[in-house]
Amino acid sequence: MAHMIERHRHIIDFTLATLLRRKGKNGGLLLVYTLIIFVLASVIFFTEAIKREAMLVLRDSPEIIVQRTLAGRYQTVPISWCDGIGSIRGVSSVQPRLWGYHFDRTRRANYTFMVPAQAPPQSGHVDLGSAVARIQGATAGDTIALQGHDGAPRAFTVRKVLESESQLLTADLILISERDYRDFSGLPAGQATDLVLQVRNQREYATIVEKIARMHHDARPILRSEILRTYDAVFDWRSGVMIVIFSAAALAFLIFAWDKATGLSADERTEIGILKAVGWESSDILLMKFWEGTAISLTAFMVGTILAYVHVFLTSATLFAPVLKGWSTLYPYFRLTPWLDFRQVATLFLLTVVPYTITTIVPSWRAATIDPDVVMR
Repeated sequence: MAHMIERHRHIIDFTLATLLRRKGKNGGLLLVYTLIIFVLASVIFFTEAIKREAMLVLRDSPEIIVQRTLAGRYQTVPISWCDGIGSIRGVSSVQPRLWGYHFDRTRRANYTFMVPAQAPPQSGHVDLGSAVARIQGATAGDTIALQGHDGAPRAFTVRKVLESESQLLTADLILISERDYRDFSGLPAGQATDLVLQVRNQREYATIVEKIARMHHDARPILRSEILRTYDAVFDWRSGVMIVIFSAAALAFLIFAWDKATGLSADERTEIGILKAVGWESSDILLMKFWEGTAISLTAFMVGTILAYVHVFLTSATLFAPVLKGWSTLYPYFRLTPWLDFRQVATLFLLTVVPYTITTIVPSWRAATIDPDVVMR
């Protein structure tokens, strides 16, 4: 056992010295390798972290949302639907919601208006999300003007700016009173944006949805689980877009790895021939190449993964956030909770480290089995 450890130690020392002799080639390889792992790990870390954040946020969302469609397009819901839907067995409460989007042509940003169920602002006052306050340059007590549905401006006094802890939810949000919302949006009385339901038993979701569809044929009930699946699909798609964008760098690395697999350089063949001539066995040369590939791949993997962790969780994914978050103009400033899925880290390891390590051994094995004199020629 001691002899085996000593053997590996000497081979590792020689391997590191060999790598240092070819600083230019190995440094360029290490840089590209690290970049590939950094990009892939950043996309994976950010996607999984923001999906987890969305799951935590949506965990307290309404169990069932009822919308109304006409010719496949979204329409407002009559508040009178609450009585019929509320009478369905298993439904504990039905509440109408007032909310909608507004495009600010001056600043080219989309805002989300909402009438809160509890403690709404007084008429003429609004609460602003942090991103809205930033782009409007407003603080508590200031007055802002927004153009309503009829083109006429409405002036509102800022009651407060929403706390930073809720920026993922409230970055583009404007809370407003019901009276001001109807006047601003033109939504008539007796109409709501949608209805939210609370259900006593989650096993009755499908039955309640079926009853609502039979009661109102133009209704579109949406389960919370469907919203969660949609978020999963959206963030998976966005992460796929980022990986495709950086596929050129990945392709360059694959070409380099293929070049390593198809043969050794003349200097490397000569080095192998000299080592065999001075008494090295084929197994020693394979061990040397194994440790060479392992040293480069593990270094790139560790450095790339650590940089990706810092990039995503300490700098809020500055490079990729505009694509992966999805906000058009009002990007919320928030720091994701550090969280790693070790299964995905292991998958990344298997897809990046193992193939490269193998590609360094295969050509070396072919060269190590040839007579030293033939190799040096």
